[in-house]
Parts: sequence; structure tokens; C-alpha cells
Amino acid sequence: MDEHRVGRVSEAVKEELSEIIGFEMSDPRLAAVDVTEVHVSPDSRHAHVQVEVSGDERQKEQALAALDKARHYLRSELARRLSLRLVPELHFAANSLSDGAGRVELLLKRAKKKRGPTENQP
Repeated sequence: MDEHRVGRVSEAVKEELSEIIGFEMSDPRLAAVDVTEVHVSPDSRHAHVQVEVSGDERQKEQALAALDKARHYLRSELARRLSLRLVPELHFAANSLSDGAGRVELLLKRAKKKRGPTENQP
């Protein structure tokens, strides 16, 4: 799969997972989970999902355990919503940028990406 398609699939998976986890799942351990990044492998067999969890280490562990338990459900929902030939196997990990500065960096990266190369950069 070409690099552009991998990026589009990663973004689509991220958007759908954010919606499913944030609004449709009723597990209270997932209330503070935010999907920050998704990297789909070039062969579309695996997706590494970075999540940010608000709270202490115990809450992070519980949230990752809940995500791991729900990964088959999440994969089936992705298959239903996205028209992909192969739906990737989901692998969840806590975001290494869990502090506030990391979150700001992520938001700045997103804003820069949305601005595009045509606008003047200060």
C-alpha cells in the first residue's frame, strides 16, 4: 500500500476509534481515554493505537486492560463502518507524551498540518 493511502487509512481508523470509544462505549474505565495517534502498517494487518489516559497509573492500566479486552469488538465495528479489504489488528499503548507539554505539541502539529504548505509561515 502506498504511503498516502496508509496515512488516509490511519486517519480514518483514528476518527472512528475516537468516536466509538468516546461516545458509544459504556465502560467507565474508558471515560478518560483519548485516541491521539494511529499508525497502520503498510500491509494493513496491524494498527498501533496511541491513547492518552487522564488519571494516575492505576487508571491508565485499567483503561489499557479495558481497551485490550474490547479490541475484537472495536475491530468488528471498524469493519462495519469502513470499507476496507483488511481491517487491521489493534494494538493499544499509552501515549508517551502524557504530560501537558506533549499534548500542546500534538495540537500544534495538527494545526500546522491543517494549515497546509500554501499559507505563509511566521
